[in-house]
Amino acid sequence: MYESSFHLRKNSFQLSADPEFLYLTLQHKEVLAGLLYAILFRKGLVTLIGEAGTGKTTLLAEALRQIPLDRLRSSVILNPCLTPPEFMELSLLDFGMKPIPESKAQRVWLFQEMLLKTYAEGKIATLVVDEAHKLSPEVLEEIRLLGNFEFSDQKLLQIIMVGQPELAEVLNQSQLRQLKQRIAIRLTIQPLSDADVVKYLEYRWKQAGGSAVPFDTKATGAIARLSGGLPRLINSICDNALITAFGEGTETVHLEGHRVRAITTRSARGAIPSYQRRR
Repeated sequence: MYESSFHLRKNSFQLSADPEFLYLTLQHKEVLAGLLYAILFRKGLVTLIGEAGTGKTTLLAEALRQIPLDRLRSSVILNPCLTPPEFMELSLLDFGMKPIPESKAQRVWLFQEMLLKTYAEGKIATLVVDEAHKLSPEVLEEIRLLGNFEFSDQKLLQIIMVGQPELAEVLNQSQLRQLKQRIAIRLTIQPLSDADVVKYLEYRWKQAGGSAVPFDTKATGAIARLSGGLPRLINSICDNALITAFGEGTETVHLEGHRVRAITTRSARGAIPSYQRRR
């Protein structure tokens, strides 16, 4: 809506993941390097933990994108609220295996054959489980067993569990100690600092074709404070503020105008987690 008014070639603060707008801070670069290392060197089980909206999924997508297609075979589970049989079935289907046998023994055999074939082809089989903090103990035990597939002391299946901080609490359960012991690499991503929020705004604005960022200093500080440094909330706040500025015919987003302030604050509070609203 406001792109032409601000001379942009595309929406600079869209909520959907776009690799063109991926801003990498030092911590993002370290996490990205950790993901690539874990996959390419077949480290087995990896966890990536961060608050909702920190960009975990986007960062993981970038890691998978950087691995040549002829070296990677992946399965991505976006909805982990499944029974163990459903989890196994969905994993196999996303790896391109069909038909899926009814017997668990035959499914395990099929999974093993697929992993051995993938290894023989010089590819790396990678299973990504998003929203892993929602996994049941039964499915987590299934994941542990899948991680046992090995050949010549190398892990045949690389498993990346991506989740919110609750995932660490889940893995601390006594019945899951064997799974926790098998985690080779633990990666964590934190919200952006105030300084990084400024750089984030500048980066996305320039990537969209803009020149000078239309947010004044007070507005930028409010965006950092209200978003808690979470990229998803930053995008939501900025998008609403720019729509308001467009409607008012202004070229700068600030906190003096009542309507801009009201919409910016309202959009932020509607999305910020309760623990941040209590600050």
